[in-house]
Amino acid sequence: MEELGAALGIDVRMTIYRLLKDLGYRTSYSHGGRYYALKRTVNFDERGLWSARSVWFSQHGTLMATLERFVSDSQRGYFATELEPLLHVGVKESLLRLIQKGRISRERVSHSYLYCSQIDAIRKCQLAARGAELGVSLDSLITPDEVSNEIKAAIVLFAALLDERQCRLFAGVEALQFGKGTESWIADLLGIHRQTVAKGRRELLVGEVDFEHVRKKGAGRPRVEKKRPKSSKRSKS
Repeated sequence: MEELGAALGIDVRMTIYRLLKDLGYRTSYSHGGRYYALKRTVNFDERGLWSARSVWFSQHGTLMATLERFVSDSQRGYFATELEPLLHVGVKESLLRLIQKGRISRERVSHSYLYCSQIDAIRKCQLAARGAELGVSLDSLITPDEVSNEIKAAIVLFAALLDERQCRLFAGVEALQFGKGTESWIADLLGIHRQTVAKGRRELLVGEVDFEHVRKKGAGRPRVEKKRPKSSKRSKS
């Protein structure tokens, strides 16, 4: 924008934007969207991408919109390590924002997250295709209907041992495990509010866990020593 203003001798950005709109332009998804290109000069490849001097543009618009389209249209989902060399930019923060907005989903595969469509039917197909590629079975997350009464009882029993904050985070872990849209089921199971489950889930996703209140080593109830019976006066020992 500064270069355009200097070339045109215009200090008002809105005036420059109006000129660009009349000509038709694209905004880069790389470099914080600071670069512009005339539409008639852009020639997107089969992926919908185009670059000029290491500045990248997408026919889908912003980086988040491009990531959403790539992930949703993929036959086998994407790992972040696959998307970064493909788009030539860092993608982890944008992927996390898409997850928080509910525009894509993710599944734990080995030690990484596989980003998939938020539509269940498409996500299952993506997991199946990725599983076939890796030679493993990547079934969809267990649904609440598939949870046995024994597991439900164990979840409730364990939650009863936790304080309020720990229970909230535990509920968040369970919501992540069972997938998006199960907050109400977890809340009913544990007898807590749905927003409490959502808060715990959100804290874990963004890393907002208060470690200062985690019990330090040595804390807790004092150790109880076993009392030995006193020897009788009649005892010779």
